[in-house]
Amino acid sequence: MCNTVNAEGPKRADKRRARLVRHLIIVFALALCAGPSLSYAQVPPRFYWKTLMGSEGVPLIYMSMSGNANPLDPAYVVTANAEFDAEIIIAGYAKMLPLFDRSAMGAGLLPMGRVSSETTLGVFSANQNASGFGDPMVEFNINLIGPPPIKNIPDLMRYEPGFSLDLLVDLYLPIGEYDRDEALNLGQNRWYGRLGAPIVWQFGPWVPGQRTTLDLLPSLWLFSDNNDFQGGTLETDPMFQVEGHLTHDLIETLWGSLDVTWITGGKSTIAGMSGESLDNLGLGFTLGYQLSEKMQLTIGYMASVNDSAPDDLRMDVFRISLLYGWHKMIEGMGRLNEDG
Repeated sequence: MCNTVNAEGPKRADKRRARLVRHLIIVFALALCAGPSLSYAQVPPRFYWKTLMGSEGVPLIYMSMSGNANPLDPAYVVTANAEFDAEIIIAGYAKMLPLFDRSAMGAGLLPMGRVSSETTLGVFSANQNASGFGDPMVEFNINLIGPPPIKNIPDLMRYEPGFSLDLLVDLYLPIGEYDRDEALNLGQNRWYGRLGAPIVWQFGPWVPGQRTTLDLLPSLWLFSDNNDFQGGTLETDPMFQVEGHLTHDLIETLWGSLDVTWITGGKSTIAGMSGESLDNLGLGFTLGYQLSEKMQLTIGYMASVNDSAPDDLRMDVFRISLLYGWHKMIEGMGRLNEDG
């Protein structure tokens, strides 16, 4: 009997260790596939956490947005007497890979859905609608300061982000649906994107259920001209944006985040007539729950707060994400546990 107990003890310890490793891999893989989004909707919290090299993720994101500017256009040309509404679904793919002995990530997203607007002038009103596909986005991110790439299980068990700094490049391709005669479109008929420096700053122990981070993303948005905007030219100055997320594990399977974003600049000129530069602050929250070993659900909301003047940007965004992440090592460990 004693021999049986002694034999089962190490076996149970091995299973507990395997569950811990699988939990760490799953958490990081799901963080990977949270998926970037439109500028005011923010990149979701924990998106730039690092994971085991080779991890892959697929997000499916639903967003409901409203305000006084086209929410599909990150330049946000404000129309004071208009109300815009959009319902968008975004599908994407992301993968972690080592590059020059640093952690890197490639991602792509395709938005689709509908957007509508109602413009009121006195007793008269006009409505516009557009639907279809928006401009797809490709992203590349590489770590500059921080731990080396997580290439194996021992690396994963030792990993702590500490202070991590990345270089980010986003590029939107001008192939979304666009009608030159309409002011409201899902596609923007011009190249645009951003350069950013994602930061992850760890506070306290790096233990599932206890982790706390401050995630920051300062970035610069750049826009080419739309030379076919209702017969004229739309020009937009560079726009600076800072996103911040204070995240904390509530339990091993549930985390929360307080979110803030600030954007400034981005003055638009249409046919020689200039608008105002943006200077807007938004506040929000995000909750993430691990539904299963490979699936996570996140719910987030953000709204502008300094939007009392008619010409101020007013925007609110509600987001639900269903995230699926995997790694071939997870599959192998799962089969080993079943056999054991």
